[in-house]
Amino acid sequence: MPSKTYIPEHYAPLLNLYDTQKAISLLRRVFEDTLCGNLHLRRVSAPLFVEAASGLNDDLNGVERPVSFDIPAAGRDAQVVHSLAKWKRMALYHYHFPVGEGLVTEMNAIRRDEIPDNLHSIYVDQWDWEKVIAPRDRNVEYLKATVQSIVDAMADTQKTLQSVFPQLCVLPQLSRNVSFVTSQELEDAFPGRTAKEREDAWVKDHPTTFLLGIGAPLKSGQPHDGRAPDYDDWTLNGDILLWDSVLGRTIELSSMGIRVDPAALDRQLTAAGCDDRRELTFHKMLLEGELPLTIGGGIGQSRLSMLLLGKAHIGEVQVSTWDDETIETCRDAGIILL
Repeated sequence: MPSKTYIPEHYAPLLNLYDTQKAISLLRRVFEDTLCGNLHLRRVSAPLFVEAASGLNDDLNGVERPVSFDIPAAGRDAQVVHSLAKWKRMALYHYHFPVGEGLVTEMNAIRRDEIPDNLHSIYVDQWDWEKVIAPRDRNVEYLKATVQSIVDAMADTQKTLQSVFPQLCVLPQLSRNVSFVTSQELEDAFPGRTAKEREDAWVKDHPTTFLLGIGAPLKSGQPHDGRAPDYDDWTLNGDILLWDSVLGRTIELSSMGIRVDPAALDRQLTAAGCDDRRELTFHKMLLEGELPLTIGGGIGQSRLSMLLLGKAHIGEVQVSTWDDETIETCRDAGIILL
């Protein structure tokens, strides 16, 4: 299926090809260090693939097909990760991190069914993080405070980048003032619009937004967006959304949330028609209360690079494979895809 690529009229990159690479390298170092300091995270290594039978792979919206392959020497089947949402929680169980501390890792994934456009690629690179919390922390106030810490890390990183690359100072400063709004409030405010149209209508006037409560059906009978039932608690999760001044649209920088406890997992597996997962190792351990309570999420490396470097297409900041239409559209606009 051809991609949907839009390049704004008169768009011109603020940095040349190699300066872009230098800026991406600086951005990733500064943001990761700042994020670790703000959230008390420690860096660990992560897998490129997991055993298919483990139940550790992220099912995303439940319809995406993982890239699968057999390992003859091990006699097992494996899947390239979609994300590390469940793996991270299992890792914290093995690391025995105390309450208030967590991990961060670089996740590289292949999402074969993704439809490429300005913001989407079949290759996904993000910081995946997960943190141990206490039962008393499973509330909206703790979630909001964590969101603020992540937004502050983004804003601090932008400040550093603009001091090194003054060409970037023409971009708007990221607002640290986070607007918190629920998906139901958006549906009530903009009836008759699609989920993405509702996001754009809100975020245009509230350029740093956290959209709360994604996964459960709204009053319309449809969820704002799909979420797998076995990592986020649908009542304590959300997306960090920022306004992209180059593309004139919302860009989702992070999907995150307080993770399911045994009661929430039990409820959401049934609601999603996924009761068969109860027999998988990860789900058994969680239902029996063996895994720590956590909060976590993913933060898109390429998307944050796009936003802070003023890029119009994700292919300007990451190497991937593109359809002919995307390549031609970008070439006509003078854009070199990596």
